[in-house]
Amino acid sequence: MSQVPEMKIQRLEQIDRELARLVATRISLVGEMSGSGGEAPTSILQEQQRLERMDFHDGISSEISSEVRKVLSFVVGATHLYGAKPSRVAYLGPEHSYSYLAACKFFGGSTHLQGVSSIGAVFEEVERGQARYGVVPIENSTDGRIVDTFTTFIERPVQICGEVHLAIHHNLLAKCPRAKVRVVCSKPQALSQCRRWLAEHLPGVTLKEVSSTTEAARIAAEEPETAAVASIQAGVEYGLDVLCESIEDNPHNSTRFAIIGKEQPAPTGNDKTSLLFRVPHRPGALADVMMLFKQRGINLTWIESFPVPRTPNEYFFFVELEGHSQTEQLAKAIDELKLTALRFDLLGSYPKGLADALHS
Repeated sequence: MSQVPEMKIQRLEQIDRELARLVATRISLVGEMSGSGGEAPTSILQEQQRLERMDFHDGISSEISSEVRKVLSFVVGATHLYGAKPSRVAYLGPEHSYSYLAACKFFGGSTHLQGVSSIGAVFEEVERGQARYGVVPIENSTDGRIVDTFTTFIERPVQICGEVHLAIHHNLLAKCPRAKVRVVCSKPQALSQCRRWLAEHLPGVTLKEVSSTTEAARIAAEEPETAAVASIQAGVEYGLDVLCESIEDNPHNSTRFAIIGKEQPAPTGNDKTSLLFRVPHRPGALADVMMLFKQRGINLTWIESFPVPRTPNEYFFFVELEGHSQTEQLAKAIDELKLTALRFDLLGSYPKGLADALHS
């Protein structure tokens, strides 16, 4: 191996010192803006959403700009942690779960992350003010809607103030060789997303459902013939070997997470709006609602129905639309919908997550 010239090493050290100085300056600035341990005037939610809208492609390849964005996201999280009153973020735990990874991706991994035991508990933490934000899964590209999240929105219509997309890569982890695996455990959704790979490569093994992918990793660390389907991070935490990476059946498998909280982001020009409503049980009622949006040129991007508890053949509808509720045409459509709906909840208007923004 050729020796690296001393001048290049010195240049790297100079860059590192410049980066350290800039991060320290940013922490001090946020501290000055927030006062002594108070709330920063710009929330970490607003900062991260601004970061997602920034263009880093000027002279930088798309691969490097993606990594730059991750670094800056961490820096934003660190400056809010040390320069202002930290924002507590609740997520579906435990640590190293995919919800945890989504929270780290969006908030930079430097805020006060608090794992809780259920999706309902995330909503409760936000509703009671114990957490400023919550992170809950809302849609998976393979399995579709996350029923527990939608059910909780019906019970607790907390605001959606952002979203984050996370590529989901499942890995087979264990402390034994693959040939000795007799049991594979993980949460039901992870096993479902890998069912074809498991059937082809581990036929005859017992599939065991557990509460989370992190719990699966813990079990695999204790049971010598048990493997887990979990994240690489969970494997590192429990000292597991990676028997096979990325075993998900869909190579583009991803989950979209909603950021819930009490903030109402201002329009950015690239937003979406989420609605929850119930209409009278009569022919054409839903079609009439759809026409309200069609007549105003508003694009619906997603619609889901959920049975009304204890009321046969009646449904709640969850709808996502392009645009912000403060824009004239969408505001008019919402006002008309309110006049006919038996129940109406404006769940929130917020900037599109990066995956959506890139394809809009």
